[in-house]
Amino acid sequence: MSSSRLDQQMAFLTEADKLKQINRGTLLCDGSRAENSGEHSWHIALYAMILGADTPEDVSANRVIRMLLIHDLVEIDAGDAPIFGDHDPAEMAAKEQAAATRIFGLLPDDQAHEFRALWDEFEAADSPDAQFAKSLDRFQPPNQNLSSGGGSWIDYGTRYAQFESKVGLKIKKGAPWLWGWIKPKVRAWFETHSKL
Repeated sequence: MSSSRLDQQMAFLTEADKLKQINRGTLLCDGSRAENSGEHSWHIALYAMILGADTPEDVSANRVIRMLLIHDLVEIDAGDAPIFGDHDPAEMAAKEQAAATRIFGLLPDDQAHEFRALWDEFEAADSPDAQFAKSLDRFQPPNQNLSSGGGSWIDYGTRYAQFESKVGLKIKKGAPWLWGWIKPKVRAWFETHSKL
């Protein structure tokens, strides 16, 4: 291995550490503070390890884990865009594309190409792996909101119909069994808190 290759890999890994500085809208399960994007990426990769055992045969849990570990690296440059927050989706997509080019470009060419292709696949959500990964990315925050007493749903004044259209559809598309499990819990929370 060349020194220059290792220099590039270490530059990428040092840059990736900045993901720990990006706070998200979702609280930790105990409600004590907002999680950061590094914690989120680790947590949903763990979701994939645990819940990936029950995926259809055309889903590779290992590929899903790889996607989830890198999917939010673009937030280092673009920041987090909470799903119920107020932001321009086209502007955010452009920022994320530029961030992906810069951040993955720190790697040696072979790894830069591989990671960028994996990130692009996640973003497009056309493959079974990417659809399951997207589902987990949407499935984890409501579990944390349920555990923390409402979390970001309260902060953003979320209604159930918003939740179902922005979150539920993505969970259902890639992991219908997870949607079947969480939907009644979320609906009950919204009914109890008069936020339908």
